[in-house]
Amino acid sequence: MGKNHLNRRQFLSASAIAAAGLAAGGCTSTSHRSPNEKLNIGFIGAGGRANDNIGGLTGENIVALCDVDDNNAAAAYKKFPNARRFRDFRKMLEQEKSLDAIVVSTPDHLHAIAAITAMQHGKHVYCEKPLAHSIYEARKMREVAHQARVVTQMGQQGHAMEGSRRAVEVIRSGALGEIRELHVWTDRPAGWWPQAIERPAGTPPVPDSLDWDLWLGPAAWRPYNPAYLPFKWRGIYDFGTGAIGDMGVHNLDTAFWALELGLPTSARVVETSGGTKESPPLWSLLEIQFPAGKRHGPLKLHWYDGKKLPPADLFYGEEIKGNGSLVVGSKGTLYTRDWHGGQNKGDMFMLLPQKQFVDYQPPAPSLPRTPEHHIEWVRAIKGGPKAESSFAYASVLTESLLVGMLALRTGKPIEWDAANMRAKNCPEADPFIHPQFRTGWQM
Repeated sequence: MGKNHLNRRQFLSASAIAAAGLAAGGCTSTSHRSPNEKLNIGFIGAGGRANDNIGGLTGENIVALCDVDDNNAAAAYKKFPNARRFRDFRKMLEQEKSLDAIVVSTPDHLHAIAAITAMQHGKHVYCEKPLAHSIYEARKMREVAHQARVVTQMGQQGHAMEGSRRAVEVIRSGALGEIRELHVWTDRPAGWWPQAIERPAGTPPVPDSLDWDLWLGPAAWRPYNPAYLPFKWRGIYDFGTGAIGDMGVHNLDTAFWALELGLPTSARVVETSGGTKESPPLWSLLEIQFPAGKRHGPLKLHWYDGKKLPPADLFYGEEIKGNGSLVVGSKGTLYTRDWHGGQNKGDMFMLLPQKQFVDYQPPAPSLPRTPEHHIEWVRAIKGGPKAESSFAYASVLTESLLVGMLALRTGKPIEWDAANMRAKNCPEADPFIHPQFRTGWQM
């Protein structure tokens, strides 16, 4: 990582700029590639979420596939028999000189090291959500993307949907009046992955199909256990970011984008059930406070997970969905009825109370429209409009939610000093803000 090394003063200074939201724009490629010329793309992570990402990019050249688990990648290997196969993404990046771009579809704890290494090789990067496992990593990804001048995008499908962009325009138009509070909720983890668990006992043998050391990557060493794979790592602090990381970047996105929220000043736990040193609670209620900005006054985000919901009276009798958000203003409320604003008219957001908005005419479109988020990234690489969910944007959104995760992990209120990247009142949070990485995996 030497050529893009930042000392602490440089890093915190650059991060303070990010915290202030002064560099939130994305990057458009400086290349002069023809829109009709196909990109050579490599995938770090070839199973799980990668299946959807590969499907969105089959119009390009899929030239390399990397996965530490042969069984997990079997379907992709079969579909693209001519793509070179790797287990170690570092070897793929060293050997595959023809690659233009990389897609990272790994567990959360590998996002940063994979994406940063790819960007330092000059590759454009699409990375699954949440952007990073820790606040330090999110900021580092942003800084390296800026230095490398590559096109980046976080895997955030809803950000590209028509309903999400229309909702942003409605909120910014002033139709809701003065924005007073935000409510965001998800049904995760209930029924999706286990949480509030202890570290599994025993040391079963590692399957021949899996390179456990590479799967761990920068995380602290621990024995293999099938309890972590293929999806259940999301409820383990060392690997995942729980419900707030997994779904917060989706469910908060519309309001965060519309209001340009920036970074919070504090976070606290209101109530939880369970939770261990190893794993987040079964459910949690959090409050995250944002300072006044150009589109809002001081604003409190109420977060609910594990099927907990906002007060019913905020919905004016409408059906309460398992995922969604409420942007509550002095003149009305915008209700996002899923983890995105919706693509089709029937599943888009609602304005409440409905009777108050019967004759409402939305503002003229002001945001660019795009057919799909993978295509948006590819077009940006080829010199088209910027990718809207670039690391510049996604790093700030991710950090805001990870401040809430600090409150969960420490059990203490967090007073967030964004300029210095620290919890002013809680030194116990330091190892979670900037983790110690295993030798050979430092960032």
